[in-house]
Amino acid sequence: MKTKLIVIALCLAGLFAFGQGPMDPGFRMLETGDFERAEIFFDSYLEKEPKNKTALICYGRAVGLNGKPQNASTLFESLLEEYPRDLEIQLNLYESYLWKEEFEKAKGHYQELVAENPNNFSALLGFANTLSNLKQFEEALNYINKALQLQPENSSARTSRKYMKLGLANQLATEKKYQEGISLLKEIFTDYPEDREVLLSLANLNIQAGALEEAKKSYQRMARSTRDSVIALAGIALVEHLDEEDKAALETALRAKDMAAAFEGEPEFQQAWERYVQALIWNRQFKMANNEIDRIAAVHPNDNWLLALKATLGMYTGDFDKSLSSYTRILEKDSRSFDGNLGKANALFAKGEYKMAYQAAYRTLDVFPNQKDAEAFLEKLNRKFRPVVTQKGGHSFDNGNNSAFFQGTSITIPVSTRLSGTVSHQYRTTENTVNGDEAISNLFFGGLDYQILPGMLLKTNLGINQSRFAETSYTLPITEVKLQLKPIKLQNLELGYRREVQNFNAELISREIVMNHYGLNYNLGTNINLGWFTQLMHTAQTDGNNRNLLFSSLYYSVFKKPALKLGLNYQYLSFSEQLPEIYFSPESFHAYELFADSRGTLGGKLQYVLGAASGFQKVEDGDFSPIFRAELNLNHQISKRLDLGVYGKYSNIASATATGFEFTELGITLQWAVTKVPLFHKRLKP
Repeated sequence: MKTKLIVIALCLAGLFAFGQGPMDPGFRMLETGDFERAEIFFDSYLEKEPKNKTALICYGRAVGLNGKPQNASTLFESLLEEYPRDLEIQLNLYESYLWKEEFEKAKGHYQELVAENPNNFSALLGFANTLSNLKQFEEALNYINKALQLQPENSSARTSRKYMKLGLANQLATEKKYQEGISLLKEIFTDYPEDREVLLSLANLNIQAGALEEAKKSYQRMARSTRDSVIALAGIALVEHLDEEDKAALETALRAKDMAAAFEGEPEFQQAWERYVQALIWNRQFKMANNEIDRIAAVHPNDNWLLALKATLGMYTGDFDKSLSSYTRILEKDSRSFDGNLGKANALFAKGEYKMAYQAAYRTLDVFPNQKDAEAFLEKLNRKFRPVVTQKGGHSFDNGNNSAFFQGTSITIPVSTRLSGTVSHQYRTTENTVNGDEAISNLFFGGLDYQILPGMLLKTNLGINQSRFAETSYTLPITEVKLQLKPIKLQNLELGYRREVQNFNAELISREIVMNHYGLNYNLGTNINLGWFTQLMHTAQTDGNNRNLLFSSLYYSVFKKPALKLGLNYQYLSFSEQLPEIYFSPESFHAYELFADSRGTLGGKLQYVLGAASGFQKVEDGDFSPIFRAELNLNHQISKRLDLGVYGKYSNIASATATGFEFTELGITLQWAVTKVPLFHKRLKP
């Protein structure tokens, strides 16, 4: 909220009461704000009476308020030399410092004047306005209240108090003291019942506080005219969006746009049009949104609000380069634009330009200290790059009488926004409860993740696998290399190689089978909620067998929050040699599934992921048989640095070992962020 300077009417009423008839027209010009004509009038008057103090003061006021405050100060200073300690001249001189925005200078003089004249209304009012312009709102309110004790009905003082309370409420909001700010705003209704500016500020503060219903009520209260109703509906549309009711947001925004047709070319029309396009984007009606943006561009080709809409559309459609370009152009015009600064930070993050995203976030907070959204964005960045310890443990069993217990510990330490290191240990014991076979395996490995370029990440792991079965043990190297790419927007490609030791059960561990996987993963996203994921993998095993795998999934995103995907899966599996007595290795295997995947939040800090798939499988020339698999993950955020999760999964798909196979796994995870911020955060601050 911008603090407003309330101009003090210091051409004292007493001057007008002395019967100065010839100057009456000039007085009226000053009172009505016609300063240009007032300057001409008093300049002409002074040609006849060059020493008339009242005319000189009024001329000085007209000059200063007509855009030449320095000339006014010079005039008042010379008058003060001629009339030392003249209160009327002092008041006008100190007010001229406010016109020049020399608030600290004015403060010192007003402080002395108020000390000498504690019951002078104009001195108290001038001092209060000075403090307000210095954003010292609490002290300003103290002095404005003293002024109002002297003149309780003075409209200028009441207006000043209103803006001081608005300024203080905004200040409290930046300090996250939302309820104090809301209470202060409500006090203004005593002087100005249902004031439009106050209701808008009240709605904004309630939005920041997360009190969305109260924000909606504030907008509804201000809808007392068609013009105000447009602003109110645009605000309510935003509240609906924040409340994750995007369909209602679009309906409300359309009402605002239709109502705003009567105000074409005025700010209300622009705000309604802008909100309508935003609502189209929120509802993923991108083609309509783009058409509206083209219409706006024909009328307002270079306006920042048009650029902001283009940038928002780019963020939703994955065109981050377009968004970054638009946000940069906004900042070229207005370096203090909140949308431009934070929008640029988000676009850089989406592109993978993490260091620059940090710099943009810090720049946003320099311009808007303690801003809630900017702080949340910075926290999101910090979560990505702070060092983390992850502990996992669990138990699995199947209907082949195999049972396993496992635990793993990994430590990930990002050393920059481009380079991160990981060390990990995994321990697993397996047992067959029928034949008594037992085995133990330990995996030790370290890895590096390096961002070669934005959208190009290289992941490497190197380690050893130690296995022991009965009296036999062996140690073998394991490795993994992945290259993750984003070739064009909405597409992800992963190329990889992984060498691992088969450790599913005790018998397989005893055979010392090493698998070399060569794989490709490809995901194609669209802006029509459809997606397609494909995995291709060839595995060469040290026992001479080879496996080929194809998995393909076509899915549709039904909802955003909670996220819900529905789709079709197809899996094909083939081994060069069939060794059914050792492990599942058919010449051909087909699986067809319908699946659903949902993820969201329960109660604020409890996140869930629930997936299930069911269909049919066919092994070689056998009959189709039903399959089902399901997985549930629950994660509770104990604190900002500690997460606790539990999970369970079940599958009877044959690709794990053989037809008729059933597998269950239950586990627990604990993730602890060692520090609140990245280890290298000091290097990121400008």
